[in-house]
Amino acid sequence: MVETFRGQPCIRLRARNGDTALVALHGAQVLSWVAAGRERLYLSPKAVFDGQSAIRGGIPLCFPQFNQRGPLPKHGFARNLAWRADSAHAEEGATRLSLHLADDERTRAWWPQAFAARVDVVLSEGQLQVECTVHNTGAVAWDFTIALHSYLQVHDIAQTRLQGLDGCARWDAVADVHSQQQGPITFAGEYDSVFAAAPAPLQLRDGVHGLEIAQSPTMGQTVVWNPGSALCARLADMPPEGHAHMLCVEAAQIDTPVRLAPGATWTGWQRLREGQQPGSAVPRLSALTVSSKGVQ
Repeated sequence: MVETFRGQPCIRLRARNGDTALVALHGAQVLSWVAAGRERLYLSPKAVFDGQSAIRGGIPLCFPQFNQRGPLPKHGFARNLAWRADSAHAEEGATRLSLHLADDERTRAWWPQAFAARVDVVLSEGQLQVECTVHNTGAVAWDFTIALHSYLQVHDIAQTRLQGLDGCARWDAVADVHSQQQGPITFAGEYDSVFAAAPAPLQLRDGVHGLEIAQSPTMGQTVVWNPGSALCARLADMPPEGHAHMLCVEAAQIDTPVRLAPGATWTGWQRLREGQQPGSAVPRLSALTVSSKGVQ
């Protein structure tokens, strides 16, 4: 069953421990992930839900182009279109919801390639994984770039630290400077950087809260973005102080486009896992239930 959230059709997944995920058919976009009783994704209260525009927050999919690195609309078209959803089904310790998008007259008006894309949202206790699969269904090879543009909710960006990128190559897009990251990342003002992906999961520390962030080896970059107060004030779909409560940590493949031969398939993912405090027990995974009996 599809429920309505702010006028748009969505599907809610629910774990036995009470964790939930809300997924919009528009853009195959995760809008909410509540783990251990706390919302872990940021969704702007001024986000536009008109079934055509990009939704500010959650986990948008940037495909087949990241940002303005090419001739397509910014971040491509996948986040602006309705996807088709399959019924969610249980697998060991998790529930998986699959959503699909294929080329049609709308997509070919922007990009003349034949493709099939799938987004899998996999919810388990204390963990959310979003997987993207791209298939070249045509007769010629083509290139694409891709990112999971995850908006993570934080209590106070000024007190937030991101660890795990120490020693990684960094391009500071604000200053247009290439360097190597030294130590953990803290935030004071606009921040926009592309890093070579780290070999191990990142750790986001938000006061007493923690979040582990991992990505597949097929995602070669990690983008870290916060608009800061000045840029945030110019974004019509953000509240003036929205930047203080969000941080984007994005799994991406953007520096080198993926070249996909006819019939070939590519898969990439990002995994978010609720952090554990010292001495706390690791939650036991168990079978999950879906809040509805499938998708109708």
